[in-house]
Formats: sequence, C-alpha cells, structure tokens
Amino acid sequence: MYLDRCMKQSDLDNLDAVPLNRTICGDNISVIGKLPEKCADLCIADPPYNLGKDYNGHYFGKMDVTSYEAYTRKWLEAVRPLLKDDASIYVCCDWESSLVIGRVLSDYFKVRNRITWQREKGRGARSNWKNGMEDIWFATVSNSYTFNLDDVKLRRRVIAPYREDGTPKDWIETTEGRFRDTCPSNFWDDITVPFWSMSENTLHPAQKPEKLIARLILASSDEGDLVLDPFLGSGTTSVTAKKLNRNYLGIEKEARYCVWAEQRLEMADNDKSIQGYEERVFWERNTKGKK
Repeated sequence: MYLDRCMKQSDLDNLDAVPLNRTICGDNISVIGKLPEKCADLCIADPPYNLGKDYNGHYFGKMDVTSYEAYTRKWLEAVRPLLKDDASIYVCCDWESSLVIGRVLSDYFKVRNRITWQREKGRGARSNWKNGMEDIWFATVSNSYTFNLDDVKLRRRVIAPYREDGTPKDWIETTEGRFRDTCPSNFWDDITVPFWSMSENTLHPAQKPEKLIARLILASSDEGDLVLDPFLGSGTTSVTAKKLNRNYLGIEKEARYCVWAEQRLEMADNDKSIQGYEERVFWERNTKGKK
C-alpha cells in the first residue's frame, strides 16, 4: 500500500510540472535527470559516508579517496542544476568524508560554514577516540540566499542571571525557569540521534533526527518552499518539511525505506510535533520538549 504511493522513475517521463510532496523510488542520478531545472529552494543531502555499511542488503563499500571524490562530484553535478539561484544546500558527513566533501563542494557552491553536531551515541574504539561528532557543510548557489536567524535561536537556561535597573537583561523568566534565546553557533550540542523509544525512530542505519533537519529547514527556507533530498533514506527530511509547512521531494532507491518514509508521512498528518522543538523554539537538551 505505502509503496504504491511512491512515484517510479518511469512516472517522470514527459513531466510538465514539479512533482510536489512525493517520494520517488529510484536511482537518484537517473531521477534527477528527469526533474525540471531550478525547482528546489533547499537541498538537504545525507549521502553514504565513506564507510562499509549495509543498506537493506545493499552494501556500500569503503572507497579510496579518489573514488569517493568522483562519487561526490557525480551527485553534486547532478543536483546543482535543480537548485534555484537563491537556494542553499546542506551536506551531512562524518569527519573522514568531510575532508573530501568540503573540498569538492567549493567547486560547485559558495561554502558558508561547517556545522559540527554532537551525536551522543557512538561505538567505542580500542585504539582511537570514540566518534561522537558529525559534520554538516552549509553552502549556497549565490550570495543571495535565505537565512531566518530568529527561527533557529536556541533557548538556554540562565545560570547566573544579570539584571539592569532591577529588570532581566537579555533573558526571560517563565514558570519553567530563566532562559535566554541565543544565536546558534556552528557547534550543536542539543541534538541526539533517535533512540528506540522515540516515535520517529526506524531501523535505518543512518537516520538523522527530525530536530536536526528542522533547524536546517527553518534557517534556509520559507513556508511553501520546496525542500529536496536526493538520499531520502527513511524520510526524515520529507517528514520534517511537511511538519513545517514546506513542500518536499525525496528520492530513495531502497523500496523498504520508501515504505518507511510514507508511513512516517502519514503519521505526520496527526502528529506535527518535533522532539526538542516546541513553541517555535529549539530547547536545550533535557530542558523541554521530551516525549
């Protein structure tokens, strides 16, 4: 049933309009070649890291650096024409693939920043440091782009409140405590990967948190914009875009993951909550928004 809701590559022949709010089951390079140019306002890409990992029976093997660079260039060259002149792109990676992606990205876009977020989970290593961080590269097509700062401020607890003339300075007092809304930096320590007890969790081996994707979408798009994800996985980008009143278009070659994405999109009809994001505010970890 859920797979029947997805578009196939053959459905894209002779398109006369952008297929909005759809999951496309197929190879991303082939699908992208059938989509209209300059249709997307934002691209969020989570390509396979250069690690050996099994994706529903399809193994992505670790490549040498030259081969992984060629792989990265191939999909970036395909995606680039789909982005509007004022569009932004975010690319997720681990520390090792980040060395390649950051360098290659600058050949196609204007690189703005590198975000590092603390995953909180990770396997220990006997002869190396435990990998608890991941990177996200932020780039734009041009010098004209959307960045909604007020929509992505982080609400932090005030430990030592400062008053001026008896009134709070740069902080607010609520029934839940004293907080300050701060500008987000490029280090995010308030996000964790989905745990089994969270409603958004799936069995996808590399699922990103909705809170993480929400921050990217709110910062770099407006309501009604089109958010493209060429490596959709279990659907986090599409689901989060839907919850935030954006249009979405996701491409995923694994049928099982497409099914999970459609299931989650259906659930979003009745539940638009995003853990850790409440009352239009991103809350510091363990302060509010727990479910």
